[in-house]
Amino acid sequence: MLILAALFGAVYLHFRRRDRRMLRNGVALVAAVGCALLGVVEILTQVVPGFGFVTLLIVLLLPASVLVLSGFLIANGVTMLRREGRRLGNMLSLLAGLAIPALPVIAVVLVVTGDPYLITLAVLLFLATGYAGAAFVIFLSYAAAYGRMTHQEHPAAVVVLGSRLIYGGVPPLLKARLDRALEIYRQSEQKPLLIPSGGQGPDESRPEGEAMAEYLLGQGAAAEDVIPENRAVNTAQNLRFSQQIQDDAGRSGPLLAVTNNYHVLRAALLSRKAGMRAEVTGAKTARYYVPSAFLREFIAVMKGHMFLHVLLFLPFLAFSVLVLIAGLNAG
Repeated sequence: MLILAALFGAVYLHFRRRDRRMLRNGVALVAAVGCALLGVVEILTQVVPGFGFVTLLIVLLLPASVLVLSGFLIANGVTMLRREGRRLGNMLSLLAGLAIPALPVIAVVLVVTGDPYLITLAVLLFLATGYAGAAFVIFLSYAAAYGRMTHQEHPAAVVVLGSRLIYGGVPPLLKARLDRALEIYRQSEQKPLLIPSGGQGPDESRPEGEAMAEYLLGQGAAAEDVIPENRAVNTAQNLRFSQQIQDDAGRSGPLLAVTNNYHVLRAALLSRKAGMRAEVTGAKTARYYVPSAFLREFIAVMKGHMFLHVLLFLPFLAFSVLVLIAGLNAG
């Protein structure tokens, strides 16, 4: 196992050197860490008396830890609804917390019926849940790893990705992004161009870029270093339109995007997809907001790679068909 861990670790470092903005890096990283843990457990079981019992105890406690996770997500979901309102995006942690204990019960009920079709549905449900869980672990692990990487310290331009305004003003979530951009701006000897980016949503009284530029200027940024972008309606447009502003301003060089920590990896993936020379750095986010935000980002990344995930899931679908055929023949 330790040899496998070393091989996966080498693959991870190779991919990371090529481009840090690739989700496959996360696959290699999780595989390396997982193999390393299994290898260490295997060695300790052989050399430490009674360690096998400790390992067994940990495995037996896993169901309890899953229930604890479910309770945490439900409590977080209630907090999100109370603080952020009853929007679907704010209900994700609540829905996930309810689904964790419900799915095994549903699967058992389907199996108990003895119907081959329902048993196959239970198998498919189990495989789909396992696949989604593994994909989320990979996403979360690499999001944490990428967020801790050091990036271009003196970029030519810093784009601040917009988010929803509250009564036309900058809310705490967006303020954290702007403050992070100002921190980079103040630490740079050659001041970068600041591009606050965001259009006007249907529930906003003015463009996000305009309000963000007003905040940056109010905090001491020089007027000649701030050019707002007021058309973007999503992250891809934030990046693309801001790149055009940087080019038009003649500020050639690396672009650094600033967003909140939960959004860093998806923004980096989008910048790579657009062929941009850009990295992404994160600002702190209120703790209660993080679980739902990461779930929302994970869903968005899954949708963005839907064709790939369908291909990867085909073997599991084929296995489910074999289960159905076996069940029909046995009947």
